Amino acid sequence: MSKFKSSRSFGRKSGAISVIEAKVHSSSARRAKLAAILTAVAVTAMYAVIFASRWPHPIAALLVGLFFGCLAAVPVYALVRIWPVIVRIWWWLPELVIACVFGWLWTVLVDNTPTPVAAVVVTALGLVCGFVPPVRRLIVAVYKCFEVRHRLRVCFTAFIVANRTGSLPLILAAKPTPVGERVWVHLRPGLSLTDLQGRLDKITAACWAKAVTVEAASSNAALVVFEIKRREALTALVPSPLPDMVAVPDTPEGIEALPPAPAGDNTGSLNLADIPTQPTTPTSPAGGQVKPKAPRTGNTGSDPVPGPGGDDVSDWI
Repeated sequence: MSKFKSSRSFGRKSGAISVIEAKVHSSSARRAKLAAILTAVAVTAMYAVIFASRWPHPIAALLVGLFFGCLAAVPVYALVRIWPVIVRIWWWLPELVIACVFGWLWTVLVDNTPTPVAAVVVTALGLVCGFVPPVRRLIVAVYKCFEVRHRLRVCFTAFIVANRTGSLPLILAAKPTPVGERVWVHLRPGLSLTDLQGRLDKITAACWAKAVTVEAASSNAALVVFEIKRREALTALVPSPLPDMVAVPDTPEGIEALPPAPAGDNTGSLNLADIPTQPTTPTSPAGGQVKPKAPRTGNTGSDPVPGPGGDDVSDWI
């Protein structure tokens, strides 16, 4: 098991800190053995059948198949065994790539130019990255993407439930958004979207964010996407070109513009005295006039209705 020594001050004894947890270490060793055995059996059987059809001796075909089975089991065992190390390299892969690129560029610059010129070029690049707003915002956004991947990994390690083997979800990629970052994560068996949604408040605090949401990224329930929100994108005033595109017509000659309405007048500049009080005759959609309905005749409920013998029967109608 990979370990490195760390000294502790204030009278404490020096201890060993595991780079790979004991549970993950033993689980990877067990999986590596099983994978190697299954691979050896499958490849041995396949090659034994192939050579048995051509050779008259089946034992010779079995031995040749066993040789190829063992040969194929070695890389499978090595790959499964070092998989925890590969995962940890994946966690730091963007930083490692950037460090290698900068080291290679510095080597090329020093080999092809004098040292003072190389120092001036590096200083100029540093000033551009620090004092040019678009470049500085881009660098900060990329740095936040690198940072949030590690913050989510800390969340998975510290308080989010994982499976029995201790394997953490695989953090795939991150990209900047107008409000923060977006991170894609592939969940391992033992963890679901509901488990993550119940711990969003802790994830928000761990990521130093304003709010965090998580939802399924596709039809595959194991692939989820985290939305890290650090600011509001709709608080700033955005200039719009629409007012300049709308043409306002001029006042025609001979027509005076309406005066502004006095304060507290809801009628605006409309003169209600100019509106006719007599109702106009409605027209039908075909263009003709609609005949008004005739007034209703008969008992209105208040006039007496004479019945046989002169009795009032309005109450019975």
